[in-house]
Amino acid sequence: MNKSAFYKLSYGLYVITSGKEERFNGQIANTVFQVTSEPPTVAVSINKQNFTHEHIAASRRFAVSILEEATPMTMIGQFGFKCGRDINKFEGIGTRTGKTGVPVVTDHAVAFIEAEVVGEMDCGTHTIFLGQVVECDVLAAAEPMTYAYYHKVKGGRAPKTAPTYQEQAPPKPAAPVAGAARYVCTVCGYIYDPEKGDPEGNVKAGTRFEELPVDWTCPVCGAEKDKFAKEG
Repeated sequence: MNKSAFYKLSYGLYVITSGKEERFNGQIANTVFQVTSEPPTVAVSINKQNFTHEHIAASRRFAVSILEEATPMTMIGQFGFKCGRDINKFEGIGTRTGKTGVPVVTDHAVAFIEAEVVGEMDCGTHTIFLGQVVECDVLAAAEPMTYAYYHKVKGGRAPKTAPTYQEQAPPKPAAPVAGAARYVCTVCGYIYDPEKGDPEGNVKAGTRFEELPVDWTCPVCGAEKDKFAKEG
């Protein structure tokens, strides 16, 4: 079975938010699809281990923010590789309260959809929540990010709880090359490029990976330095 065939399916990149009574959470998802037109319904696949799953199951509502191609990896990492049980996912992120009372992420979003859960399907590790749309709108004219773009251009990977997750082989050792080597985070796929430094500006351009402090962590997912492997 060649599971790479699944990569030929069309996926996007979304922030799914849910909750009630001032207790909210959000996560990255790549499996959202329209089911019917009248009434308008959408479905989303959420891992049962995720904190957002608890919120959707309890509140029976969710919002989908469709991300643009220019969405920074730091934002994707905040919602996709960190847990809302440990941090406030919405810190520093632009939102607005939707019709359902759920915060709708507006930063780097081209559109949003709000829905109330009208059905669900147990899929083992995941639940597919079927939602009747109560509000939706276009926020920007930018291009929405496809999952193929996220992988090929942004260099991103799927979290282990994503429905499309597949075990990745560790990067092959790189052949000796002139200049400083790039290093890949084996957790989220972020690439540290010495010519650029890091995206948050905490490390200046020209700093080799070996020169980074021992307590330096991945600016996307927070993985420790020993979780990086030389690109090759």
